[in-house]
Formats: sequence, structure tokens, C-alpha cells
Amino acid sequence: MATTAWWRDFELNGHVVQVRKTGARIPIDGGIVSEVLSWLTYHLRIEFERQRIPADGPRVWFTPDRPRPWYLIWPVAQMAGLRLASRPEDADLVFSFEDLTCVEAAQSSPLPQMNTQCVDVSKSRVAAVFEQVSGRALAVDPGVWSGPMVAKSELNGAHDGQIVTGPTAAEPGLAYQRLIDNVAEDGCVEDLRCPTVGGDVPVVFLKRRPVGERFANHNTEVRLLHPDAVFSAGERDLIRRFCAAMKLDWGGIDVLRDRQSGDLWIVDVNKTDMGPPIALPMTDKLSATHTLAQSLRAYVDARLTALET
Repeated sequence: MATTAWWRDFELNGHVVQVRKTGARIPIDGGIVSEVLSWLTYHLRIEFERQRIPADGPRVWFTPDRPRPWYLIWPVAQMAGLRLASRPEDADLVFSFEDLTCVEAAQSSPLPQMNTQCVDVSKSRVAAVFEQVSGRALAVDPGVWSGPMVAKSELNGAHDGQIVTGPTAAEPGLAYQRLIDNVAEDGCVEDLRCPTVGGDVPVVFLKRRPVGERFANHNTEVRLLHPDAVFSAGERDLIRRFCAAMKLDWGGIDVLRDRQSGDLWIVDVNKTDMGPPIALPMTDKLSATHTLAQSLRAYVDARLTALET
């Protein structure tokens, strides 16, 4: 696997950093500088803690890209004691790691694979799969929908959502979804960011920000919650069935709970999610990382055991 310097992932254009592969744009301001410093502190703690964890686990071949340290899978794999294979011939497991929204399905392999069949995480695909497993339609036809709805890019990580009023003509490259009322009594929207491992949700990040910044990529507060405190058994089963239909072995899903009906809606999937969230307190960052590491190691070990039998 070719390894390139991390800074080649980005391109500086004035006061904006653009991610070369996805096209995502990150304004350079005081907030982003503070977030980088927070992430560096977390990363240093991970580097310190992983020295105490034996790297004796299965060897993982990430393809076509090796995750950078700011992706959630990186610290979690380190804490799980997994080893990074330097070539596919040395691997025990193949992990597809690709930022693009739509990719080609990986070639068959005698090794266990993760995310290799999760080839489309566009907003339209997410909505179609959610409707398939829940029986409730998230997507709307903007030409006939009357009232507010969400219009957002089909692309992964764009964070460009906006509320528009229908009926209106559809624009190319945009997905249209019903507007979920996830506004709390204090005027903050609440998103449930759920890292998933084999369809299970080991931890939940409750992300809060003002309603005026509903679609922003930063939060004023993030809380670490146990999934049993958030979801019923039936809702966790819904998430498992959704991940299975998406063929998502590892990734983050965005879940919204409608304030009026109480219904859950899965509105986004990211199989190369970053994290833990910057606004999460450091002790909770580390706790979440360890919990996810235990789940990932158990999932990988189970996949390898099943192959042997």
C-alpha cells in the first residue's frame, strides 16, 4: 500500500482548506485552530495509552487507503490491539477504507472483509434502505411536497443541508428529505451520532447546537450516552437491520428522534467517520474509544473464528 504524507490530503485555497478526495471545504478560523489543538491533545493521550496495549491482534489490510489518525477507526484499531498489515499477503482481514460516496465493489477474497460491499452511502441510498427496513419514507418528491423539507448534497461529508419549501423543482445532485423535528426545548437541535460495529451501537454521541446551525459540522455540546439509555430493543434491532441492508460493518450513522412522534429516523451514513467529536470531554473521548475498541476486537475475532469453522 502506497503511503503518502498526510498533508497531501488537503489543498489550501485562501482561507479555506479543501479535502482533495471528497471536495469538502473547511474554513480556517479561530474555531478550527481550537479544534485541531483539542484533537492533538486527544491523539497524544491515545499514543500514550496504546503503549500499554499489546499489538498482538489480527493483521488488517486497509484498502485502497490507510486511515489517517483523525479517522475514528485509527485510534479504535490501536486500542483494540489490531496490527496494520504492510501488504495484503500478510493480512488476516481486509477492510475497505474509501472516502468517496460511491465505489466499486471489492473483488472476492478468501479473507474476512469489512465494508467491502458497502459501495453507496449517498443520501438517496440511505433513505431507500431506511424505508425498506422501517416502512417509513424519509425521501420526498420536491415537486409535490408541500411545506418545509431538507435539501442536501448526495455526497459524503458535504454538510451543506438547507431547509427549502415545496413544492419546488429538484436540483441535480441534491437529495430531498422530510424535515425531522429534533429541536429540544432550549432551542438546540439534537443529533444522535452512532458508531456501529457489525450493526451494534456500542456508544452514542448526543450532539447539540443552536437550531440556526442545524447543518453545521461543529457542536456546542456533546454528551456520551449508553445506547440502552437512548434506544429501545426494537430500535436497536432496526439499526442492526439497517446496517445489514447497507452492508455496513463499521461506520457512523446519524439518527434523529422526532420530538412530536418519538420516531427514529436514520438520515446519514459515513463509513469513514472522524472522531470522537471535538466537543466531547476528554475523559469521555477515551472511554468511548476503549468501548469501541472492545467491540471491534470482538467482532474481528468472531469473524476469524467463523472462517476457521
